[in-house]
Amino acid sequence: MAKVIEPRVAWVLTGSGHYLKECMEIVKGLPGVDLFLSEAAGEVLKMYGYDLAKLKEGMKVFRDNTASSVPVTFLYGGNYHTVVIGPASSNTVAKCVAGISDTLATNIYAQAGKCRIPSIVFACDTAPALISEAPGGDVWVYPRPIDLENVSKLAKFDHTTVVLSVEELAAALDQRLSCQSTSSS
Repeated sequence: MAKVIEPRVAWVLTGSGHYLKECMEIVKGLPGVDLFLSEAAGEVLKMYGYDLAKLKEGMKVFRDNTASSVPVTFLYGGNYHTVVIGPASSNTVAKCVAGISDTLATNIYAQAGKCRIPSIVFACDTAPALISEAPGGDVWVYPRPIDLENVSKLAKFDHTTVVLSVEELAAALDQRLSCQSTSSS
């Protein structure tokens, strides 16, 4: 498998709309990023008004349309220095904690861990009550105790940084990018 000259960020979108707009702004500002969409992410992007064709103009976009999640093979060749899953739905977080890799998102997370590629997970369900942006406007949501517990469990995994806010996401990503710039100098 051919290695790229400059490793990139593999950004994974799941079925969450919570802070989707903010995540997409960060994605657009990154110098080298490829987007990986779970099946649910494709639906959510449309619900929030994103045009997939326009996204494909500015970056590589991989969809969850193969049973074996073929795009994960790009992790094996050194193409990516960091995996970001954000926003990460409670479903994706729970599957990652349980070791289930049956979607593109969870398969990328599992393979990143096996390849020791650092992952940043921006979990959605981070407080007992929070306001989330929905297609029709902001709504209060009340994550279940199991959702909060799974976020805490995932934060203890090797090669995984769990972030709980857009600011923490930006800081963790800046740290990864600065590690890459000093290692390539």
